[in-house]
Amino acid sequence: MIKKVKSPASKLAIGLAFSCISLMLNTGIANQIALAKSSNSQKCDIFAYVTDTDSQGLNVRSGASTNNLIIGQIPINETVQVIRAVGDWVQITNASNGFQGTGWVFVPKLGLTTRGYGTNGVDLYTSSSQESQKVGKIPANTAVKLLGCQGDWAQVEYQNVKGWLTREDQCGAALTSCS
Repeated sequence: MIKKVKSPASKLAIGLAFSCISLMLNTGIANQIALAKSSNSQKCDIFAYVTDTDSQGLNVRSGASTNNLIIGQIPINETVQVIRAVGDWVQITNASNGFQGTGWVFVPKLGLTTRGYGTNGVDLYTSSSQESQKVGKIPANTAVKLLGCQGDWAQVEYQNVKGWLTREDQCGAALTSCS
């Protein structure tokens, strides 16, 4: 048997509760809480640049999903600081132009370039440790696809080889060298 709510105060309380739940879901707060508890979340401290060629810019969202609200855009080639990674999404801040604040972007829309100027390239490692095995070498000043990050290491892909770059071998600026 369903009991009807008769008091105006009870109706108001129930209405407010549903409104709060709806607001949390629509603004991505629930997603943010879930991400904070996720063991797959990695803290990061790297720089990357926008590779998305959409004339509107790269969408910045309130959470790590296309279900979250678009809260801004960042133009192509602008640099962002990546501070967290969850799956195919990274949390960014400090965009050089466009969106100001903190939000989430789809990681395949970001890239970086290798350093290693005046050398025969930079080493690519199997994990985020210089003690790990080297899986290859990437020429200096070469654009690579960003896949993720952990601490100040960037996980990248170059010619179908995936691996990790040290901070010293990363350049997060698209239009200038980081020498």
